[in-house]
Amino acid sequence: AFSSGNSVHVTDPTTNKIHKFTFPRQGRDRRLCLADFVKPEGENDFVAFHVVTMGSKVSTVANQLFKANDYRNYMELHGLSVALTEALAEYWHARVRKELAIDKQDSQSLTEILKQKYQGERFSFGYPACPELEHQTDLVELLSANRIGVEVSEELQLHPEQSTSAIIFHHQDAAYFNAQ
Repeated sequence: AFSSGNSVHVTDPTTNKIHKFTFPRQGRDRRLCLADFVKPEGENDFVAFHVVTMGSKVSTVANQLFKANDYRNYMELHGLSVALTEALAEYWHARVRKELAIDKQDSQSLTEILKQKYQGERFSFGYPACPELEHQTDLVELLSANRIGVEVSEELQLHPEQSTSAIIFHHQDAAYFNAQ
C-alpha cells in the first residue's frame, strides 16, 4: 500500500489490481486523514483488512423468531450474534497486531484494552474517519469475502447482517477521530 494525498492505494496480490480508498481530512484540529497513517508512494508499506461474520444461519433463525412474534428470543439471539461478531473482529485485530509484532506494548489490563490502549487501529467503512460505504465493494473483492458467504447489498451493507469489515492501520499514531 501507499498513500497519495487523501487516498490509500492497495495492490491486490492475486490480480495486481490497484484499489483506491479515499478518505476525508479533518477541517480543524490536527487535520488528520487515514492516508496519513500510510507511507507515500515509493516507500514500502501495507495495511490489513478483515471481514468477519457469524454466517447466514443465525440471520435465518433470528428472522424466523421475529416472524413468529418471539421477540424476546429474537432480541437475545440478535444481540448475542452482534456481540460475537464484534468479539471476532477484535480477535482478528489482535491477531493482526501480533503477526505484525506491534502487540508488545499492549496492556495486560482488560480495562485498558477496552480503552484501545494499543498500537494499530481498525476502521470500519461508514464511520466518521472513513464514511464512504462504497469502499465495502473493494474490500469484499480484495478479500474474496464471498468464500465465507459475505456479500455487499445494493445499499452497500454487508450480508449476512452479523458481519463486519475493517481496514487496519499499524501506524503508532493511528487512532479514532472525527473527520467532520
